[in-house]
Amino acid sequence: MTTASMEMAILRVINDMHDRLDQDLTIDDLARTARFSKFHFTRVFREVTGISPGRFLSALRIQEAKRLLVSTDRSVADISAQVGYSSVGTFSSRFKECVGLPPSRFRELDGDFRSVSAQPSRGSGAGPGAAPSLSVQGRIVLPADRPLGQVFVGLFASPIPQGNPVQCTIMDGPGPFELHEVRPGTWYLLAASVPYGSPSVLAGRGRGASENLSVGRYGPVTVRPEVLLMPADVVLRPASLLDPPVLIAVPGSRAARTTSGAASRRRVAAAISAPVPRSSAAGL
Repeated sequence: MTTASMEMAILRVINDMHDRLDQDLTIDDLARTARFSKFHFTRVFREVTGISPGRFLSALRIQEAKRLLVSTDRSVADISAQVGYSSVGTFSSRFKECVGLPPSRFRELDGDFRSVSAQPSRGSGAGPGAAPSLSVQGRIVLPADRPLGQVFVGLFASPIPQGNPVQCTIMDGPGPFELHEVRPGTWYLLAASVPYGSPSVLAGRGRGASENLSVGRYGPVTVRPEVLLMPADVVLRPASLLDPPVLIAVPGSRAARTTSGAASRRRVAAAISAPVPRSSAAGL
């Protein structure tokens, strides 16, 4: 089977996920859509998208919830059911874990994160008895045919840009970067950029919201003392439907800031939600 035919099959599955977010989808259901055996489907899906079908579906559910929160007056309970959750409490916890704030607060802000602060995960900074703090550096390249904008660069424990990053920075455009106070471990570097002046397009507005989103990844990167890392150079490209949704808060059109240290807090400008993430909803 060619790469193109595998991608077409997985795109068919992802479109089916979009259309059936409120249903109790199983691996068997999705494998039938792909016309693969269950075991072959799971392997191919992970190979094409970088994550499992269940985690991808979970991310699409949160992505659609973001869209409904800012574009409709439906209650949080109704929205949670519409995207496949049987428990409002489970939905709200999952939403906050992925996006960075509760559904009600996201709605109050209309998906605009300019007034929301974000911080790396606990333990990023040095402290008494802490492991040595290291750094990761490299360069972000934005091709000339992509719209210019601020760039979010973050280190995550998995290939999914959700929740609090281990360390992150917001750059005022592409170029060199350095992430300080990185604790030893194996991390994935993920980058995303949105055009200047277009934060609302990326606040969870549906399948077409990714047209101006540029993404890139590097890794895994193993950080440990006394080991010299090669520069992590990332070339951004247009996001596609095969990319898991970016659910965390990342910059839009306002001033760039850098985040470092466990207790540091920095403002971010907008929430990207375009076509990563483990499901506690129905199915998979």
